[in-house]
Amino acid sequence: MVAGRLSRYHTHASLLRTVAVTALIVVSGLLIASCDEPIPEGKEGRERVVIKGTTFWLEPALDDATRYKGLSDRKTIEPDGGMVFVFPQPMQLYFVMRDCLTDIDIAFLDGTGRVTAVHAMKMEDLQKDGETREAYEARLTRYRSRFAAQFAVEVAGGTLGPLGLKEGDIVELDVEGLKDRAQ
Repeated sequence: MVAGRLSRYHTHASLLRTVAVTALIVVSGLLIASCDEPIPEGKEGRERVVIKGTTFWLEPALDDATRYKGLSDRKTIEPDGGMVFVFPQPMQLYFVMRDCLTDIDIAFLDGTGRVTAVHAMKMEDLQKDGETREAYEARLTRYRSRFAAQFAVEVAGGTLGPLGLKEGDIVELDVEGLKDRAQ
């Protein structure tokens, strides 16, 4: 009698384990599939960044030259486009609207993707004839990260306000993969 009860118990326990393992495999597959969202045509080489549930495909700025140039000289920014700036180490940052031809929204992020500051950066007068580069740079408004940041996300002006992005929010991006590629 005892042996029969144990046998039935083992059968039920085995069935429960099988169901639990199957459920875990299904859930894991769904999570992996959502992370491996296919890159839309024309967005190759861009990084998927999710801000308050909205997906953006941003150009990575991983080296000093690309970070310096940023979105300068762009007349427009796609509604789901922009740039993600990645720095090798967290530090206090500031950005300016150097040679920018359109308004840009910026969010500074710490090394985990948490927002440290958000700004709506407005176009400024371009460098004037006879104005030195130093004088031009000195007159540009500085938009600061407030705290140490390792990432900056730039999107079209007027985008982040309606999304309700604020300091302390988390932006979804490949934090470790981007850090590994930063120069």
